[in-house]
Amino acid sequence: MFDLFENLNPILSALIATTFTYLITLLGAALVFFFKKVNKNILDAMLGFAAGVMIAASFFSLLQPALQMANNLNMIAWLVIFLGFFSGGVLLFIGDKIFDLIACKKQKNQEKKTSLKRVLLLIFSISLHNIPEGLAVGVAFGSLAYNLNGATLGSAILLAIGIGLQNFPEGTAVSVPLRREGFSRKRAFFWGQFSGIVEPISGVIGALLVLKVQMLLPFLLSFAAGAMIYVVVQELIPESQSNTKKDLMALFTLVGFSIMMILDVALG
Repeated sequence: MFDLFENLNPILSALIATTFTYLITLLGAALVFFFKKVNKNILDAMLGFAAGVMIAASFFSLLQPALQMANNLNMIAWLVIFLGFFSGGVLLFIGDKIFDLIACKKQKNQEKKTSLKRVLLLIFSISLHNIPEGLAVGVAFGSLAYNLNGATLGSAILLAIGIGLQNFPEGTAVSVPLRREGFSRKRAFFWGQFSGIVEPISGVIGALLVLKVQMLLPFLLSFAAGAMIYVVVQELIPESQSNTKKDLMALFTLVGFSIMMILDVALG
């Protein structure tokens, strides 16, 4: 796998990597063809595992390299990392608030169409979260062009794998509820995989930004980390902890973090 990416342009590498993460979303959405109802224990365990993977990736693949790069570029490292990290989380916080306002207004005005609106808001919510994930992969691969300390091919590939792991249950989390809303399996699958198509787009944009503006790199890495931590805290962990076996789901989070940490440190 590493040989495949070594001689490629970083933008092309980012496109390939984010296409992979999109395809994992597609596979998750495809479960709607095989199961009438996805077992909640399995889904929650997958979400807990993905949360651990993303927490580890946010530090070992994003924040740590961002800190090293900021120091190499003679920036005020702690300030740049803080601004990027906090901005990433705040952006998704604002997005969630706008989402809540739109949902409340539409439910008050047109109660009869709540089913369709619930579908649209679900797709929008997952797609919104996939944008910074694609950006994170694009930035990670784009940073390789500068050969800065902390930016490694191993960490970039492992980040893509980690995001892919998260995308599998996300694809399922869209397609299965749509099926319950009365959509055909084909339509539910289409919208489930469609929520992940933003990742290749944002991945290429992230790689382009890094290649053109080197000074933005530490900010963009920490921005993506903040956005992903917000997703983990706001969506993945609360959903996995809604399970009656919440202690077991917490163990899956620890396992996910441990595996990602070992792989990232060993290969990075």
